Amino acid sequence: METILVVDDEPSIVTLLRFNLEKAGYTVITAEDGTTGLDMAIKKKPDLIVLDLMLPGMDGMDVCKTLRQERIRIPILMLTAKDDEFDKVLGLELGADDYLTKPFSPREVVARVKAILRRTTRIDEPEIEKDKADTIQIGELTILPEKYEARMAGTKLDLTPKEFELLLYLANHQGKVLNRNQLLDSVWNYDFAGDSRIVDVHISHLREKIEADTKQPLYIKTIRGFGYKLEKPDA
Repeated sequence: METILVVDDEPSIVTLLRFNLEKAGYTVITAEDGTTGLDMAIKKKPDLIVLDLMLPGMDGMDVCKTLRQERIRIPILMLTAKDDEFDKVLGLELGADDYLTKPFSPREVVARVKAILRRTTRIDEPEIEKDKADTIQIGELTILPEKYEARMAGTKLDLTPKEFELLLYLANHQGKVLNRNQLLDSVWNYDFAGDSRIVDVHISHLREKIEADTKQPLYIKTIRGFGYKLEKPDA
């Protein structure tokens, strides 16, 4: 049974989330402030964190930032009462996997949690030959979809779940120009209309981890006026 950590200082929200997540089959643990939430995330190692942005003491942004700086890659669904694109993009820049604005329906929260966990669950595969069969090789970039891993010149890349999904989608459409709306629809799985900067943020993060020179990328190319494409570098 997967464990969800809910970090929110509103008792009514915590009660609502606990009831619906437990009804969906999850174990729920809770924290009322950011400092406690961070401590529980580190010690309890939940499968996912539902994290409110506005928290007493340490806010959700700082919790998210600290976890990612510590290389803790637990998926994060960020909640906020603000309907502000800046907050949304900043949260994703700091490493959140998804974002939901209050008020929200319990059904949508459960659906988002299920989607994130489905995307981020790693499948352990001991069969070496199967690993090879599922490998995507583009230049020195190696992608192992079954293991949710990517390597550059043999070195494992430290990707967030969403960065990996974006990279895999680009790789599966190697050489094709994909516009931002296509990527939003296919990788994020729901309407982020008007939030195309989210794609740009994740592309920028991927380049920082893949490219030797982010100003002259060899793998992920920007096609001005259209979008992005992933291609094998010229020999």
